Amino acid sequence: MKALITGASSGLGREMAVVLSERGYDIIAVARREERLIELKNTLKTNVEIMCLDVTKAEDIEKIVCSLDDVDIFINNAGFGVFGDLCSSDLERELTMLDTNVKALHILTKQVARKFKEKNSGHIMNVASLAAFFPGPLFSAYYASKSYVFRLTEALYEELRREKSGVKVSVLCPGPVQTEFEQVARVSFGSGDEKSRDFIIADKRRVSVYAIDKMLKGKLIIIPGKLMKIAVFFRRVLSEKMLCRLLYFIQSKKFVQQL
Repeated sequence: MKALITGASSGLGREMAVVLSERGYDIIAVARREERLIELKNTLKTNVEIMCLDVTKAEDIEKIVCSLDDVDIFINNAGFGVFGDLCSSDLERELTMLDTNVKALHILTKQVARKFKEKNSGHIMNVASLAAFFPGPLFSAYYASKSYVFRLTEALYEELRREKSGVKVSVLCPGPVQTEFEQVARVSFGSGDEKSRDFIIADKRRVSVYAIDKMLKGKLIIIPGKLMKIAVFFRRVLSEKMLCRLLYFIQSKKFVQQL
């Protein structure tokens, strides 16, 4: 058994590699930071192949695709966010983010689905976010990118279901998780109060175990945590304009002044 994970050097990607290794899976760990990948390899007990690659580069994507022959699980986890209002946020960073969150994920999802269909087995899990369900003022491009991931995965699921394919597809939609996302996006989830942060921010180990359990059972939409499920449920009762106003207020509290 073997799993390939992009964005495996930190956060949920790294933690899911640990969980799958504990369950006996060999790991192909893909990320840009080689030192982090080496550290991960030295931590795990199963066989680990590290691939120091950038998913925004076509030649690196091709290397990933060429490594899929004996892979049973593919987790599209690489991604990051850019915070700020759309008119003043950095366009180049946003385009790089879209290349990572959307373009690379689209190509890899398509190519992996083709490979898995040939053998009529395998699990694909795309990592979206709770953001996929909401408008994202002050975080617009990131929220839009995760909505793309969510809808793409849903559509692929239905196509494979109608073909009676043995390939299983899932989309993971976590809320805030204790990872490096805050530092990269230059935001802060929750207030400075530790109890408040603990209530809002999920433990990456628990999220990873939950996600893998549900993925292996073939669940399409995976939302870890009761609070996050409630948030998705109650978004249905508000108008889009009210959601935008509410989300703007919430997002405005996340800003971290760059030093």
